[in-house]
Amino acid sequence: MKNIFDANPGEPYWAASDIGWVVGHSYIVYAPLLHGCTTILYEGKPVGTPDAGAFWRVVAQHGVRTLFTAPTAFRAIRREDAPGKFIEQWKPTRSLRALFLAGERCDPETLGWAQERLRIPVVDHWWQTETGWPIAANPIGIEVFPVKPGSATRPVPGYDVHVLDEEGRDLPAGQNGAIAIKLPLPPGNLPTLYQDEATFERAYLARYPGYYLTGDGGFLDAEGYLSIMGRIDDVINVAGHRLSTGAMEEVLASHKDVAECAVVGVDDPLKGEVPVGFVVLKAGISRPESELCGELVALVRERIGPVAFFKTAAVVAKLPKTRSGKILRGTIRKIADGAEWVMPPTIEDPAALDEMARALGRLGYPQGEKKTSSPRA
Repeated sequence: MKNIFDANPGEPYWAASDIGWVVGHSYIVYAPLLHGCTTILYEGKPVGTPDAGAFWRVVAQHGVRTLFTAPTAFRAIRREDAPGKFIEQWKPTRSLRALFLAGERCDPETLGWAQERLRIPVVDHWWQTETGWPIAANPIGIEVFPVKPGSATRPVPGYDVHVLDEEGRDLPAGQNGAIAIKLPLPPGNLPTLYQDEATFERAYLARYPGYYLTGDGGFLDAEGYLSIMGRIDDVINVAGHRLSTGAMEEVLASHKDVAECAVVGVDDPLKGEVPVGFVVLKAGISRPESELCGELVALVRERIGPVAFFKTAAVVAKLPKTRSGKILRGTIRKIADGAEWVMPPTIEDPAALDEMARALGRLGYPQGEKKTSSPRA
């Protein structure tokens, strides 16, 4: 609480998450109360409850010093209030000292918007349910490192982070690979899976003996900064070229009219896999879909190159997400590939997946309409 979040006893600390999620019970209940902070429980989303100023109102009214939320929340706020009029209205930085983002990679555009509007440290940090506390962060309670947009800064003490190739060898700086943590894991991390030691060994330890496999991919740069580019299965193989959908998402998010986006790899009989993009536009933007998508295709071609084979995109009203803000890329991929899929019990808005199926139909994936009955939550 102190070394990473720079939270001090007696200060109001707010983790804006579902209380049933690991962030919720760990960083709404246990950590702040054990540390002596005032903690805040908030029910609702940052927009529509009733407006994009809801977070700033809570911060201002309760004197919050540290705010911890998901990048998805800020993409929603940015979409609805790009000029930051609610920030001007509530003036949250009278008390707010730092903003921490986690749950999904924060795209540089959203990070830059938050930095420009708030003018306080904005920290994109990375950890997992399994670890219980951050693996990589900017430890502002000890030392503030320069921010590199798109990076979760550096591994924190206790984690020996490596980026490995398929043979388990360390990759040079700047090269994408599987992110693994050398054993032993530090205190607070999972010791096993409940009553399922075999799955724990197979899922986390077997691929790279002596390492814990995080399931995320990315790279370390020459200064030791760690960038998370997405799940390992978000690396797609296009005609023999391994490409990161996270890198493509970063390009799409840089477009001036795009509020948030997702790229998934779908089966293709010729290329093996091809990327398909989905974008949500900023509030007030209304453009012909074909015109905008043409610009997005050109942008990816310019930034990544024709090898990405990014030729298909669609505009949607919202992206399907879990209540914790994670985009359901795997489910989107199943719909596009015509595989059976179920409605995840953690989904925020079930209608978003139905809309995604319709968008895939417009793109020539009519098999995306197929689904099984929803499971009971």
